[in-house]
Amino acid sequence: MGLLMSKLIKVFESFQDNPARILMLGIDGAGKTTTLYKLKLNEVVTTIPTIGFNVETVSPCKGLTFTVWDVGGQTKIRPLWRHYYQNSDGLIYVIDSNDAERFGESREELEAILESEEMKGVPVLVLANKQDLPHAEPLDKMVESLGLRNLKQEWHIQACCAVTGDGIIEGMHKFTELVKRFKRSRQHW
Repeated sequence: MGLLMSKLIKVFESFQDNPARILMLGIDGAGKTTTLYKLKLNEVVTTIPTIGFNVETVSPCKGLTFTVWDVGGQTKIRPLWRHYYQNSDGLIYVIDSNDAERFGESREELEAILESEEMKGVPVLVLANKQDLPHAEPLDKMVESLGLRNLKQEWHIQACCAVTGDGIIEGMHKFTELVKRFKRSRQHW
C-alpha cells in the first residue's frame, strides 16, 4: 500500500511541476480568446481577431496546470498552426455551434491538425461554444458534422458559452482526466 501511495504522489507531483502544454485552435470567430480569458480571469474581455497567439497559464482543475497557446484562426494564419504542435499534451478545439454553415470547414481543419505526426494520440476537447444563441446546433449533430466518432484519440465534446462561462469548467474537468492519462502514457514510452 505504501509503495502504491508513493507512486501516486510522484505522479501527482510531476503534473504540478510540469505544466501540460495545450493548444487552443479553431477557425476564426469561434470564441477561443474569449474562452481563454474566461478561464484565466473569470471575466469577459473585449477581443479582436487574434493575429499571432496568446499564451496563458491556467489551473482549471486541481492537480494540473495548463500552459494554453491560443493561436489565431484566420485562413491566412492556419498554415502556421503546425509550428505549435510539437510537445502538445492536448488540443482544445473551439467551434461556433451557432454557425452550421462553417462546420465543414471546421471539420477539415480539425482533421488536418490530427493527421499531423506531432498530434497523433493527443486528447481533444471540443468546446461547442455559443450554445446560448438561438440557432446553436445540439451536440449530437456536431459530433456527426465534425466526424468525432472517427477519431483515434480520446475526445470529449462540451456544450458551452464562453461569455457566461457555462459548461467550460465541466469540459475542463473531463479534459484534465484525458490529459493526465495521456501524459502518464508518454512517461511509459
